[in-house]
Amino acid sequence: MKPRFSGIIIALTLLLAFIVHPASAASDVQKDLVGNSTIEKVLRSGKLKVGMSTFIPWAMQSKTGEWVGFEIDVAKRLAKDMGVEVEFVPTKWEGLIPSLLTGKFDLVIAGMTGTAQRALKINFTQPYDFTGTQICINKKFADKVKEPMDLNDAQYTVLSRVGVTAAETAKKLLPKAEKRLFSDNGSMVQELLNGNATAIIQSLPEPAQLVAKNPETLALLPGTLTKEPISMGVRKGDPDTLAYLNNWIVNVKAEGFLEEKADYWWRSMEWTSLLE
Repeated sequence: MKPRFSGIIIALTLLLAFIVHPASAASDVQKDLVGNSTIEKVLRSGKLKVGMSTFIPWAMQSKTGEWVGFEIDVAKRLAKDMGVEVEFVPTKWEGLIPSLLTGKFDLVIAGMTGTAQRALKINFTQPYDFTGTQICINKKFADKVKEPMDLNDAQYTVLSRVGVTAAETAKKLLPKAEKRLFSDNGSMVQELLNGNATAIIQSLPEPAQLVAKNPETLALLPGTLTKEPISMGVRKGDPDTLAYLNNWIVNVKAEGFLEEKADYWWRSMEWTSLLE
């Protein structure tokens, strides 16, 4: 009977180990996830590093050199609610995702649409705003170009930014037009103002605001071509950070903060005094 009794003891011990150890391992994994989350690291350091790219009026420098814009206000409010400082890390648009993945900053707040292709590399929050694609043209083409699809001709040149969804929209809807992409806004806009291109295709509200600033040279084509959700970008494998940001977006939306900022930056030109 003794060998049989010993066998039962061994079996029960093994069963107990099987039950307890997975639970302990799961607890360790959970602790690692929490401790290594971006949110925890930001709280420990006291600083939130935000990757952004210069787009007017999303993010730009004022006449005093301060960063201002819709995304800047969103990032500042997020940092304030977390009780930390914010540091902006200006980055070329095409470098935002690679730089996030290498840890150059904590998250992307840059008017980015969470496309299926981008979501293969990073995770996106729920949308905190929506934008669309719009076109403005040099007025010397106004007699022939009345609507967006008129640009689908090899004689016309359409400008946009490298890596943005507007460039993909132009490629898809205006396949016959010549497309030229720029890494910065300034040289792109100057090219259109000089009459060296027909049109700029960009996200709202940029085309309309370019026309408002240069009414004697530029004209806005009617309608919008797309509706695009704007989200924050975070590294994969970080559920706590994603959950926190989604919860934060729900709260500031309900409060009216995002709508207030959209009214100021998208539907008014009051902010231009910050630049001039």
